[in-house]
Amino acid sequence: MDLEDAFRSQAEACGHLGSPMYADLLGRVADALHQGGEAAAPFARVLAGHEGMAGPSALALRLAGSVHRLVLERRAGALAAYYPSVGGTWEPEGCWEAFRALVADEPDAVGEWLDRPPQTNEVGRSAALMAGLLEITRRTDLPLRLLEIGSSGGLNLLADRYSYVDDADVAYGDQGSPVRLEGAWTGPGPWTDPDARWPRVVERIGSDVMPVDVATTAGRLTLTAYVWPDQTARHERLRGALRVAADTPVTLRRESARELVRGLSLADGLVTVVWHSVMWQYLDRAEQDEVLTCLDELGAQATAQTPLAHLSLEPRRRTPEEDRQFWLVLRTWPGAESRFLARSRAHGVPVDWLSV
Repeated sequence: MDLEDAFRSQAEACGHLGSPMYADLLGRVADALHQGGEAAAPFARVLAGHEGMAGPSALALRLAGSVHRLVLERRAGALAAYYPSVGGTWEPEGCWEAFRALVADEPDAVGEWLDRPPQTNEVGRSAALMAGLLEITRRTDLPLRLLEIGSSGGLNLLADRYSYVDDADVAYGDQGSPVRLEGAWTGPGPWTDPDARWPRVVERIGSDVMPVDVATTAGRLTLTAYVWPDQTARHERLRGALRVAADTPVTLRRESARELVRGLSLADGLVTVVWHSVMWQYLDRAEQDEVLTCLDELGAQATAQTPLAHLSLEPRRRTPEEDRQFWLVLRTWPGAESRFLARSRAHGVPVDWLSV
């Protein structure tokens, strides 16, 4: 995929996912790259050397996040007036002119974040995680160790501290939480079971090659920059989750996915849950295979008192004939049973539980 196609594809995806602002901006970048010459020059200069990242590495979102970071830092001049995340009002023509001018005038600043993957730490995806944890708790009735690969700032490790409202307008979880996910679940699902117990998380560990410390201004800036500026509900969720994080300790490690699973052991009387969401694409095939092999080897040691679960929310095909969708898949040991539990959305809600 070349640069123009990558930006056009991402623009279309942003439009489908409810960001007309990014759909417009990234589409115009694609148009400029197609025109070439003077129109393309500012973007060709900033993106030079990154042409090989035009596929799954989400180069378009890296550029958008880097620019958004400059807006949040009040380093983007006139562009801030068009960004709702800082109180501006989006207007397509004016926003594009200011966006293009910033890229042309500040190429070094704009390019600073192109080598880092987007780290949205999307809090809405906790809806899928909690649905899965409810199912695991229903099956095992044991407390949980929650380990996340590609955890960014670890906000989804706090999923049990959030509030969830299903399609019947029934609320679950921590009703005093500053994070309230409306329309989180459609069911019936494990949350509607009259005997359902809220999962008890006793350990929270995250790993990331570039972990984000949400206790710092820089960390909070990083996560905010990757939330699309015209999606205010997502910004509200993030602000609420940062408040929860201030009160709940999470252990974050600077290590790869393979390093986390290599060093993993099971624990008596606890379910060991390895979880990840929309990060698999950033691992090369060799690391993906190694993670799965390590989990299989660890799962072979699992017992009813030391169970293992692999819970993942990733874009995939349920069958070869179907389009890719965001599926929540649970694999459990002993037994190595695998099941598609639910279909989610890119940013988490709603989560549609499967009846079979």
